[in-house]
Amino acid sequence: MGHPAARRGGIRPFGILSILLPLYVAVPLITLLLVTTPRSLVEQLASDMALRALVLTLETTVVATVLCVVLGTPLAYVLSRHDFRGRDLVDTLIDLPITIPPVVAGVALLLAFGRRGLLGRYLDLAGVQIPFTTLAVVMAQVFIASPFYVKAARAGFDSVDATLEKVAGTLGASPWRVFWTVSVPLARPALIAGTVLAWARSLSEFGATMMFAGNLPGRTQTLTLAVMSAMESNLETAVAISVLSLVLALAALLVAKRLAATRSLWI
Repeated sequence: MGHPAARRGGIRPFGILSILLPLYVAVPLITLLLVTTPRSLVEQLASDMALRALVLTLETTVVATVLCVVLGTPLAYVLSRHDFRGRDLVDTLIDLPITIPPVVAGVALLLAFGRRGLLGRYLDLAGVQIPFTTLAVVMAQVFIASPFYVKAARAGFDSVDATLEKVAGTLGASPWRVFWTVSVPLARPALIAGTVLAWARSLSEFGATMMFAGNLPGRTQTLTLAVMSAMESNLETAVAISVLSLVLALAALLVAKRLAATRSLWI
């Protein structure tokens, strides 16, 4: 490792270039905060549209995050601890929602669970309709957010020394007990960070929700969809909801990074 002064000297030629991207990201966000006042912010967030969207968003994101944790934790553990045929395929499949456009995800969900979809036609016969319901909002959020939890959880389990699990097993602990008393506690920072990230991604979900659940006030209209609707009629409301979403997302990201700092995790 070189001398600190030498490292600082090596950074200087890149100083201007390295600040351009942070500035590009920061300026629009700061502008968003500057174009409104605290009074206007409170007034607009007290509107019926904003309150209904906020309540629905909190309800759906909490449910979606719980599902990500319940379904993603065992998957992350299996991907971390077991080498099986098709593991790379499963890993790639779970990561895919990160790379595909959310609108495409929404279309795929609609074709699978719509009234005439691959599975939806059978659900319709049973009297179950999913598209354009609150359930569809949750399903879209889980589809988009789950990879973020699984990646963080797997990184957490990867950081746990497998020898500790083997020792616990030799002492008579069952695999289930080893998982809950050794693996989960040691990977807890990553699991919590992944949970926060999954919630934040659910909070910001737009494209898949729009295509699969629609934009129905009080039923499927989340904060992000409310911003789009408000842009057509009341810019101040759109700005207020945007600021609220920004603050929530920033808080979630800071919490996740703080937790992840306790482990060698990528966030």
